[in-house]
Amino acid sequence: MPISKREFLKISGLTAGIAGLSAAGLTACSSSPDSDDSHEGGKGLESITGDVRPISVDERLSRIAKAQLLMVDVGIDAIVLEPGSAMLYFSGVNWRRSERLTVVIIPRRGEIAVVTPYFEEPSVRESMTFGDDVRTWHEHENPFDHVAGMLKDRGINQGVIGLEDTVRYFVVEGLKKSARSFAITTALPVTLGCRMYKSDSEIALMKKASEVTLTAYGHVYPRLEAGMTPADVNAMMYEAQTALGGSNVWNAALFGEASAYPHGTSQPQEIKERQIVLMDCGCTVEGYKSDISRTFVFGKPTKRQREVWQTVRKGQQIAFETATLGTPAGAVDDAVRAHYESLGYGPGYRTPGLSHRTGHGIGMDGHESVNFVRGETTLLMSGMCFSNEPGIYIYGEFGVRLEDCIYMTLQGPAWFTVPPDSLDEPIGRMG
Repeated sequence: MPISKREFLKISGLTAGIAGLSAAGLTACSSSPDSDDSHEGGKGLESITGDVRPISVDERLSRIAKAQLLMVDVGIDAIVLEPGSAMLYFSGVNWRRSERLTVVIIPRRGEIAVVTPYFEEPSVRESMTFGDDVRTWHEHENPFDHVAGMLKDRGINQGVIGLEDTVRYFVVEGLKKSARSFAITTALPVTLGCRMYKSDSEIALMKKASEVTLTAYGHVYPRLEAGMTPADVNAMMYEAQTALGGSNVWNAALFGEASAYPHGTSQPQEIKERQIVLMDCGCTVEGYKSDISRTFVFGKPTKRQREVWQTVRKGQQIAFETATLGTPAGAVDDAVRAHYESLGYGPGYRTPGLSHRTGHGIGMDGHESVNFVRGETTLLMSGMCFSNEPGIYIYGEFGVRLEDCIYMTLQGPAWFTVPPDSLDEPIGRMG
């Protein structure tokens, strides 16, 4: 018996990893499902990422050189990086976390080193594009002794070891025992001092990731149908972003009243006439993220839906215009919130109104420091990148969020994607 389009999308959604959905209908998939081009979400789409240029070895070496200068300034003798975005950012080593220690060490002078299990060395070396100092440990050995030994070989016998902010507790305890002559501190002044300011090559990768997501929105939006569930819509968006060349694709779709709760609800949802459809989606290109939210209305919008949508669009513009060089990041949030309060929303972070920060930093991680949030005093500088997402949420009715990311230039803020100006043409365009 033939199946309907909606039923087919539900099946394809399962094969795309929809079994891992949260209450918000979130799909977070790091690898492609078993699928083909017959899936509606990716039908007719081709990759647009073939022209991207990965981060070069020279750029990674310059990052390490900058980190070493910052280490001298803040009195850190070495930093330790576990697998994750920070390790990838500095070394190019793309590894995974487990109970067995693998770390990259950047000393204040000299070449980086890697400590990893003996049997992992060949695999770790496959992702190394520079450096040759790999210290291996066997299962019966203490890996932290190898970290201390590497520092000693660099002439660093005491001082301060900095840890980036995602390092796990067992690593802290291991270092305390094996490197007793060292104090342990945060490496954030070093890691943020490098990662907060994106280079032209990083901006280019983030633009491409944004292009993938925005193009996928344009493909999926006209294919929305009454009766679709969040899983249906997420499956289409997953297929579209994957077909366009995005990886680590994630999607969240919220309908009607559920859109008033930024991270969703466990209540069943399906698209109905004149209902809000709020989507928050993104992907990765060569390690760099996109993050774009769009709010549609299925059918003819009501007057109230239009008014709230336009208020959020105005909020985005206020945030953009406030984000000038040298402005404290918190002032961006303050400006948006002041406008909303003048219209009767809030006050502050209360609903009906904007219940979350106006934006967050973005780069290799979807959420990075610094944020557009009340009280943030960090001054905006060229190279910083942020989301701009001043939603409005009305419990019991609906929510509206428009989210486009911006990057700071020497002339001021610039859009990765330009938000739409009308609910009648709700996709927007590339910056």
